[in-house]
Amino acid sequence: MAALDWSKIDTVLLDMDGTLLDLHYDNHFWLDHLPQRYAELRGVSREAAEAAMGRLYDSHAGTLNWYCLDFWSRELGLPIRELKRETAERIQARPGALAFLEALRQAGKRVVLITNAHPDVLSLKLEKVALAPWFERLISAHEYGHPKESQSFWQALRADIAFNPATALFIDDTLPILRSARAFGIRHLLAVKAPDSRKPDKNTEEFDAVDGYPALISGLEHP
Repeated sequence: MAALDWSKIDTVLLDMDGTLLDLHYDNHFWLDHLPQRYAELRGVSREAAEAAMGRLYDSHAGTLNWYCLDFWSRELGLPIRELKRETAERIQARPGALAFLEALRQAGKRVVLITNAHPDVLSLKLEKVALAPWFERLISAHEYGHPKESQSFWQALRADIAFNPATALFIDDTLPILRSARAFGIRHLLAVKAPDSRKPDKNTEEFDAVDGYPALISGLEHP
């Protein structure tokens, strides 16, 4: 990862899942727990459950529906909110994430959380990990009606919080979202090398990646 010039960054925009929180919870829920509970509650095989869910995943990836609990509850006929709580013990911060947030505060940076997660999912995760005190704002894309993959999200964000893309840093674990931010003009971009602690490092392609938060903290403390 190339060193950041923190003197040129005044606003830090942070994703939640896979960036500050371990993506293991989400991957486990959507790829293992929910198919199993779908099979049990609907009286079908695990294979049939995965096929039904896979069709929906493929059709709605990258849209706001993909992140919407109301959509999944309606389409699958399941109490998704209640099911999300069944594995909530797996929600945890990525190593060093909270120390990084503290370092950002000490450095006087403006820090805003921007997530595609549904507001109810955001609330559940804030119950488990004390992220809220470190942020000026916590924004769900559902407030704007557009996911971070869309330019409409970034336009709404700038109108809402009045930030300068040229002096902003954005960290996210999803490459299409980083490309959308780049197209909007966000100057400083970082991907995440290991968003899920149980999976191998991912290829972040053209983006520099956060391998761990200590290097970012060091840069803040010793610019």
